[in-house]
Amino acid sequence: MTSRTATTTGFAAILLWSTLALFTAMSGRVPPFQLVGMTFVIGGIFVLAIAAVRGRLHLARPTPASFLLGLYGPFGDTALYYAAVKTAPAAEANLIHYLWPLLIVLFAALLPGGGLKARHLVGALIGLVATALLISGSLGSGAGIQLGHMLAALGAFVWASYSVLSRRFAGVPSESLAITMLGCAIPAFACHLAFETTLWAPNAVEWGGVLGLGLGSIGLAFICWDIGMKKGDVAFLGVASYAAPVLSTVILVIAGYAPASWLLAVSCILIVVGALVASFGSAGRSTEPKAAGS
Repeated sequence: MTSRTATTTGFAAILLWSTLALFTAMSGRVPPFQLVGMTFVIGGIFVLAIAAVRGRLHLARPTPASFLLGLYGPFGDTALYYAAVKTAPAAEANLIHYLWPLLIVLFAALLPGGGLKARHLVGALIGLVATALLISGSLGSGAGIQLGHMLAALGAFVWASYSVLSRRFAGVPSESLAITMLGCAIPAFACHLAFETTLWAPNAVEWGGVLGLGLGSIGLAFICWDIGMKKGDVAFLGVASYAAPVLSTVILVIAGYAPASWLLAVSCILIVVGALVASFGSAGRSTEPKAAGS
C-alpha cells in the first residue's frame, strides 16, 4: 500500500468519526462502560467478518505489545469520550476532545523521520483557532468547566499519543485490532458490573446509536485509522482531523442536539484553509515506518 492510499484510508476514519458525537448522544441512557463493551464487541466481530471475507482472518492476531497499546488507546480514549459526552453537553465535550489533532501534529515530530514541516504546524494552528472558536462559544453558555470537559481533554491526549505510537507497530496487521477490540470489551464489562447499573432494554434510538458506534465509529473507523497511522502521512492526517469536529457539530445541529451559530461557519472556513495549507506539497510523499512489537 502506498503512502497516499494509506493516508486516504486514514481520512475515511475522520469522516466516520464525524458521526461519533451523534451516535454517542443517541445511545442515551446506556452507561459509559456498558456502551464501551457493547460497541467493542460489535466492532470486533464486524472487523473479523471483514477479514474472513478478504481471506485475511489468519492475520487477526495482535502481539502482546500491540494488544496493550490497544488497551491504552482505543479502550482508554473511548471510555473517556463516552463518559465525557454523558457528563457534559455533547457538543462541548466533543469539541474539547478534538484537541487531539493538534497533539498528533506535534507528537509526529517525535517519530523517526517524522517530517514535521512548517506547513503542518501552520495548518494545525489554524485548525486549533477554529476549534477554539467553537469551544469558546460552547463554554460561553455559563455552565463552566465540568468533569466531562476534563475527561474529554484527557481523552484527547490518550488518543493522540496512541495514534503516534501506532507507527511503531507498522508490522502488526491492522486486522489484529479485531481481537484487541474484543479483548478491550472484557475490562469494559468488568468496570460496568463494578460501577454501573445495567440498562437491559435500550429503546430503538439507543440501539441505533450503539450499532452506529460499533459498526462505523468504532469498528471500521479504527481499522482505517490504524492503516493511516502506520503507513500514511501522520502529520497531515492530524491536521485533516480538524474536519471531524466541524462535521460532527454540523450533524449535531441537524439532529437537534446542538444550536447553530455563526462560529460554526467561520470555523468551517478556517479548517478548510488549515487543511489546504498542511497538504501543500505532501502528495506522493512516501514513508517507510519502522516496525515494532513483533
